[in-house]
Amino acid sequence: MSLPKDFKYSEEHEWVKTEDGKVRIGITDFAQSELGDIVFVELPEVGDEIAADEPFGSVESVKTVSELYAPVSGKVVEVNGDLEDSPEFVNESPYEKAWMIVVELSDASELDKLLSAEDYEKMISEE
Repeated sequence: MSLPKDFKYSEEHEWVKTEDGKVRIGITDFAQSELGDIVFVELPEVGDEIAADEPFGSVESVKTVSELYAPVSGKVVEVNGDLEDSPEFVNESPYEKAWMIVVELSDASELDKLLSAEDYEKMISEE
């Protein structure tokens, strides 16, 4: 299972990559493997405000529908439209092609509450 070391992770299995005051968000390799084949992704619109620990969208697999929980608060400035036509990217490339949204942070200190790659790895090994 792949786990980029320079990303942060939420306990709800989202990853966060910091980029120039913004963050790119998606779901982890572990999450996609637990969900199975992803068939649909529902995401917010550009301009929407998201709040940490609140749902911002959902992913539907052949097995279940799962809420996506915002790891941080802020304004959505970009949405990965490719996932609408190619939800399988979430299974094939969770950290590259399947990023979901880019958010302009409203409170950068929220990043400090997220897990390091090592801490996330330890958490999922206990599940």
